[in-house]
Amino acid sequence: MRFQDCWGFAFTGGAGRGGRGFRWSPFERGDLKFVILRLLSGKSMHGYQVMQALEKESCGCYRASPGSVYPTLQMLEDQGYVRSEQAEGKKVYHITDAGREYLKEHRDVVDDILDRVSSFTDRFFGREMRDLSSTFSRLAQVCFEGAIRGSNDPEVVARIREILERAAGDIEEARRAARGGGPQPEGTEA
Repeated sequence: MRFQDCWGFAFTGGAGRGGRGFRWSPFERGDLKFVILRLLSGKSMHGYQVMQALEKESCGCYRASPGSVYPTLQMLEDQGYVRSEQAEGKKVYHITDAGREYLKEHRDVVDDILDRVSSFTDRFFGREMRDLSSTFSRLAQVCFEGAIRGSNDPEVVARIREILERAAGDIEEARRAARGGGPQPEGTEA
């Protein structure tokens, strides 16, 4: 059994400048088209929404790049499995009847992909940690978007920071209490 088969990520041969030395992707070559079709079978989306849905699908473990998603969407469109239309300045993708049929014909492949992703997240995170990771990912996105949109208003940015500081303190207090340390005076560590 290969390391990648067991753990779900492969070493890339060196950390490089600032790199981590490995990459993890729940998707093998050719998988992304099936996952994207499955997502589009639930609702039509533009490319960025597809990227967000892929991240959510992997419980925050996989962040799709535009360089993988947009060419896959174009390929699916060329094959007649999706169609696109402009809506509010964005290209929105819809699954076609041919795409639904293709997805149905390859249901076992899609199930295998979903099982692989679920197996990885279960091994490392368990259900509770997957849910926490998903919530954390959403929090990070909301905070970042709020800060960017509010960057011209120092009060908005200060309020976001205040909320995050309070949440961090509450989490530290919960961690200390779980270790039997109870609440600690501010500035001390259990």
